[in-house]
Amino acid sequence: MNTVAAGAASLAKELASGTAEATKTVDVLVCPPFPYLIPVRDALAGSKIALGAQNASHEAPGAFTGETAVDMLADCGCSSVLLGHSERRHIMGETDSLINKKLKAVCAKGLQAVLCVGELLAEREGNQTEQVLDAQMAGGLDGVPEADLAKVVIAYEPVWAIGTGKTASPEQAQAAHAHLRKWLASRYNPAAAQAMRILYGGSVKADNALTLMQQPDIDGALVGGASLTAKAFLPIVEAAVAASK
Repeated sequence: MNTVAAGAASLAKELASGTAEATKTVDVLVCPPFPYLIPVRDALAGSKIALGAQNASHEAPGAFTGETAVDMLADCGCSSVLLGHSERRHIMGETDSLINKKLKAVCAKGLQAVLCVGELLAEREGNQTEQVLDAQMAGGLDGVPEADLAKVVIAYEPVWAIGTGKTASPEQAQAAHAHLRKWLASRYNPAAAQAMRILYGGSVKADNALTLMQQPDIDGALVGGASLTAKAFLPIVEAAVAASK
């Protein structure tokens, strides 16, 4: 819940010019708040940066005051939707069941769903990380056929590392990503697991992005605070390019 219209458009323009070369190699997605989707879309025109939303309703357009339908997001130029972010889960009370409905609605409209999963600090300290991830994956992907997995990206974001300045060590992050891939292999198949892009989110910055993205099962980053200025975000994009080589 950051930026104002002018700042959002200005940031988008900076990112568009600053990633012109990088987007030949890596995918870049920005998810501004709902009111700024259209000005950001216009600012990104001509670039390869994709536009996404931070949330969506699973309901079709109709009498759901205050909600935003997937159709509306597609109409605004969105190709992706962030779902199950820890703030939606732990502050807004969204359940795996609700997130699952949203994910199915997003996939049904042909958009990409970025499904966020991750454990609280108490859960990590209680050695429950894998249990929590399994439950969130099973709930979020319940009834989702393998054919729809091509429209899904998983983002692992340990809640204790979001906006806290604490980052999971490369080893901790890699272990969680490897576990998620193993889950996908057992629930679907090894090919689907290998094809899945799994991003790491949690205090990703220029100085830790490369080490994280060089881990074998980390395919990219879900960036929070560092995405609010081009100066902080562009080096992370460059780290993704370096990690892809």
